[in-house]
Amino acid sequence: MKKLQKQRRSNIWLFIAVAVILICAVLFSMAMQNGPNMEVENDVSMWLTTPDPANRLTQQAPIHWRNDDSKENAANSDTLTVEIKPDIRYQTMEGFGAAVSGSSAYLMSHGMSADQRDQLLNDLFTASGIQLSYIRHTIGASDYSVDEQGQPGSYTYDDVATGKDYELNHFSIAKDRDVIDVLKQILRRNQDLRIMGTPWTAPPWMKYGEQIYNGWYLDYNDPRVYSAYADYFVRYIQAYANEGIPIQAISIQNEPEFTTSKYPSMSMGAAEQANFIKQYLGPALSRNHLSTHIIAFDHNWDTGSEYAKTVLGDEQARNYTHGTAFHCYKGEPTAMTDVHNAFPDKPVYMTECSGGAWSPGFGDDLSWDMSKLIIGAPRNWSRNVLFWNIALDPSGGPTNGGCTNCRGVVTIDPLSGAVTKNVEYYAIGHASKFVRPGAVRIDSTHYSGSIETVAYRNPDGTLVLIAANTGENTKTFKVRQGNKVFKSTLPSKSAATFQWDPTAS
Repeated sequence: MKKLQKQRRSNIWLFIAVAVILICAVLFSMAMQNGPNMEVENDVSMWLTTPDPANRLTQQAPIHWRNDDSKENAANSDTLTVEIKPDIRYQTMEGFGAAVSGSSAYLMSHGMSADQRDQLLNDLFTASGIQLSYIRHTIGASDYSVDEQGQPGSYTYDDVATGKDYELNHFSIAKDRDVIDVLKQILRRNQDLRIMGTPWTAPPWMKYGEQIYNGWYLDYNDPRVYSAYADYFVRYIQAYANEGIPIQAISIQNEPEFTTSKYPSMSMGAAEQANFIKQYLGPALSRNHLSTHIIAFDHNWDTGSEYAKTVLGDEQARNYTHGTAFHCYKGEPTAMTDVHNAFPDKPVYMTECSGGAWSPGFGDDLSWDMSKLIIGAPRNWSRNVLFWNIALDPSGGPTNGGCTNCRGVVTIDPLSGAVTKNVEYYAIGHASKFVRPGAVRIDSTHYSGSIETVAYRNPDGTLVLIAANTGENTKTFKVRQGNKVFKSTLPSKSAATFQWDPTAS
């Protein structure tokens, strides 16, 4: 009897073993049949934009890694090799975006239906679209500001008919209502949004000549003006906070080396800016327990290096100054590396660049945007990339005395509410959709004038490679990480984003 029971138990275990073997065989057969799909997590996802309309940030078929046995022949290969080195790290990114100017906010608020506006904001600021993460707006009016009827309108937050208002008794952000409403709608979609405020001018009564347009500087003959202007920034930050809109950073003056009689502007030299920061603005923010970052300069690459070095070279001003900001209209992005090398603990930012009707070629515009901004700025230590107006109408407006042929990231037709996505949308989308705030730039091979690249490690560990073929001919290249490679081909004047999880198996 015991022998029979023992035999039965043996038969049961034999049956279980055979069943396990059969199950494993079936699974192995499925793996062999499905091949790459069984390891899709480790595939490389690719999005492509080309000069022709066939691809506009369009997802492509997954690319598969393969073992690389050709390292020793790489130097002799005609195929360019982009090496990704995640262990070599640079700056931490804060975001990508554009400016919600008064004109942009007016179009969104009055030129679209509620459903159209919701669809646009979802597309711009959520994961279903390009999820922009950084916004700049104007403290008071700019060259893109309008009144309640959509007509050109210039104002500050403390306008008085006559006399001085050192106590800021007339301070009000009421004329920013459209901007405030749009920012609130954006924040409901992205609570991690970073917002930077920039003035085009101080209130006229604070300026020499007391006019909003003439660009004259603060009245240095009246020291009370400097204290009042510092308090003006404090009141602005507090007023926006009361609206539920946190301001992470302010720059002192938009384009302080350019003034005009056509729209609000003001001159501010580097030495004056350093003095204002160290004696007035920095202490005022500190007294009021405000953590908002102070950003110096905020003008073009060509003169930014010397201006920034003057401000940051003042030890007291440097203690209050978080970093410096740059625009794209003159010079090269290498100016930001120059400032970084001189003051490596002070971040640099890329805060304004606009496309326009002067350059109507999609491929050429995309290539320039990728080379100078989306790739070039971060490779020169910028922690963000911002375009100018996030939205304009088909005529490049409504304007307030500024550029008459600039282009927004999108175009809104105020008669129908229809939205057109411009080349700037796709350029910034190649970064903003995939590179999350907190991502760290990592090392990647860069071929200037050919396959230009920038790479990141996201907070979740995924890796992102942005590549642009800025040359005149189609290029095939391979990407190597460790002992794995994949190949890709980019047409001339095209851009691609690649994303993968290096830990997936």
